[in-house]
Amino acid sequence: MAQLVVIGSSNTDMILQVPHLPGPGETVLGGTFSTAPGGKGANQAVAAARAGADVSLVACVGRDSFGEQALAGFAAEGIDTRHCVVDDDTPSGVAHIFVAADGENAIGVASGANARLGIRHLQSARSLLRKATVLLLQLESPLDTVIEAARMGRAADTVVILNPAPACELPADLYPLLDMITPNESEVEALTGIAVRDAASAAAAAAVLHDRGVNTVLVTRAARGVYLSQRDGHNAARGRLFDAFAVDAVDTTAAGDVFNGCLAAALTRGGGLEAAIRFAQGAAALSVQTLGAQTSAPTRTAIETFVQHAFDPH
Repeated sequence: MAQLVVIGSSNTDMILQVPHLPGPGETVLGGTFSTAPGGKGANQAVAAARAGADVSLVACVGRDSFGEQALAGFAAEGIDTRHCVVDDDTPSGVAHIFVAADGENAIGVASGANARLGIRHLQSARSLLRKATVLLLQLESPLDTVIEAARMGRAADTVVILNPAPACELPADLYPLLDMITPNESEVEALTGIAVRDAASAAAAAAVLHDRGVNTVLVTRAARGVYLSQRDGHNAARGRLFDAFAVDAVDTTAAGDVFNGCLAAALTRGGGLEAAIRFAQGAAALSVQTLGAQTSAPTRTAIETFVQHAFDPH
């Protein structure tokens, strides 16, 4: 039985390390070029599997070498791929990633087969959702598919988490289907119009999302930590800031995906949301110290050791 169902994208990342991110019309001579498996759905599924979750992935790839490599990689991670779709007419998705010397990145994505993941493909996953503890979604799949997946998860009494990335305008009827939403600073500003600069502005942005129907809001702020806001049965919100772990970042490409995948993995095991957040923060802190997306996702043992040492260095 899949404890965690991830519905989302699968890409092949083409990564170029550069001294700094190029501006409009600028050519920057780069260093090392590499390819690696990526895509937000795939990244989060792999991160969750390495973090110890029982994961099933619903995604769409092309019938090409990139798609074959992706499916083989998922199988090697122990991910259930029975509900991954192979499209005969569209190539697999690809992402071109510039990584600067300070670890920041800029990404362009050609969705390819990811855009073909339709509502009809979700029907085969209905039995998974009826048994799953958590459903994890992102926005690199068609929005209609994301909405229907959330509706199916709600009907199955599954915990539905949306990582709203890349950010876009969301319909009002999607928010009440979500148990949790996990935007970063730029995404929460795109959703609410509120620029998050501190705990007060994070609380204000979270209040907007609460009013739209989401009870739990996590605003991820990279090195500035995670702001958690929860609304109780009386519609009163409680907020808390979780400080980030201090590390030297090499590549932040998949930090958000690792955080979300490991958060979902921890929630399938129980133990509470606050413990899950610290576990996910530890995973993200480890991931930014390694180049690549899925290649940077740490194991459950590595995460638990890192978090334990951070709180008890002796």
